[in-house]
Amino acid sequence: MSHDTTYMMAPGTDMARVLLRAGQWDRALAALPASGGAALAARAQILADRFWWQLGDPAEAEAAVASLVAVQPVLGQFCAGQLAYARVVHTLEARAGDAEVARSGFAAAAASAELAGWGRFWLGVLADNVDHAPDQALAGYTTALDWARAQGDWMLDSYAVRHLGANALTGGDPSGLDLLRRSYHLRAALGARPQTAAAALTLADALPPGPEADQLREAAGITARELSLTWLLAAL
Repeated sequence: MSHDTTYMMAPGTDMARVLLRAGQWDRALAALPASGGAALAARAQILADRFWWQLGDPAEAEAAVASLVAVQPVLGQFCAGQLAYARVVHTLEARAGDAEVARSGFAAAAASAELAGWGRFWLGVLADNVDHAPDQALAGYTTALDWARAQGDWMLDSYAVRHLGANALTGGDPSGLDLLRRSYHLRAALGARPQTAAAALTLADALPPGPEADQLREAAGITARELSLTWLLAAL
C-alpha cells in the first residue's frame, strides 16, 4: 500500500490531510479533532506548510511546532527545520543559526525510520542551496528517491525527481526534462495543488517558448493567486 510521509497524520485526520494537499490550510485546521496527540501533530504540520507557501506571520506555526517537539521530537524537529529553512531561502528575517536548526532537524529525520527519505532529501536541498555542494546534494536526492520508491511515497518521489531534473538540465543533460514532467504529473495525480503549481512553473521555465510553456505558466498563476502562494507569485 502506498503512502507518503510528507504529513505524518494519524487516523482521524484524513479529511485534514486531503484539505492540506489542496492548499486549504484553514479548512484543514478546522477539520482536525478538538484535542489529542494526532491533532497536535497535524496542526503543527499544517501551519508549517502554510507558512512555507504563504510566508505570513510565523508565530502560530512556531508555537505549534514547539509544542510538537515536546511530545514527538523527531517530527517536531523536522518541522522546525522546515520553518528555519524557509526563513533562510526566502531571506525572511533569517535568524542566527537558522541553517544549523534546519540541518539538525533534517538530520534527525534522516536518522529515523519513518522520515528517513524526507530527511535525506532536505539535507540535499541544504547542500544545494546553502552549502553549494552539488555532489552532496545529488547523493541526498538520489538516496531520497530510492527510499521513496521502496516505500511507495510518491510525493517524495515528485520532490526528488524535480531537483534531480533541474540539476541534470543545469549540467546539460536533456533527460532532466523528463524528470520535471514526472514531478508535475505525480503532484497532479496526488491532488497536491500548491506543489503542482510549483512544478508547472518549473517545467514551463525549462521548456522552449511556446503554447505548452504558456499553458503551464497560466495554470501555475491561477493556483498561485487563488491560494495566495507568496513566493510562487513573485516568481511568475
